[in-house]
Amino acid sequence: MATFKKFEEIIAWQKARSAVWLIYKLTTDGNFSKDFGLRDQIRRSAVSIMANIAEGSGRTSDKEFANFLNIARGSITETQSHIYVALDLGYLSKKYFSEIFSLLDEVGRMTTGLMKHLRKI
Repeated sequence: MATFKKFEEIIAWQKARSAVWLIYKLTTDGNFSKDFGLRDQIRRSAVSIMANIAEGSGRTSDKEFANFLNIARGSITETQSHIYVALDLGYLSKKYFSEIFSLLDEVGRMTTGLMKHLRKI
C-alpha cells in the first residue's frame, strides 16, 4: 500500500487544491460568474480531482487507489476542456488559461506516475 499517512501529504492533491482555489477565484467575477452552467460544471469537475485523489488514498488496496487516480485523471481532462470554453467565451485571459491548464497538466502527470507505481506493487 502507498506510504501516505494522510491524503493532504499527496503533492498531486495539494496542487489540485491550488487549481480549485484559482478556478473559484476566477469564476466569482464578471460574465463567468453569471454563466451558472459553465461556472458550476468547471467547479464540480475541479473539486472532483481533489476528492478522487483523497478518496482513493483512503481505500484499502493499491488497486482501488489507482482506480480513483484514474477517475481523477478523467476529471482533469474534463476541467481542461471546460477552460477552453471559458477562454473561447472571453471569460478567461490567455494568461489564466495557461496557468490553470499547466497546473492541471502537472497534476495529471503526478497522478499517472502514482498510478503506475501503485499498479507495479
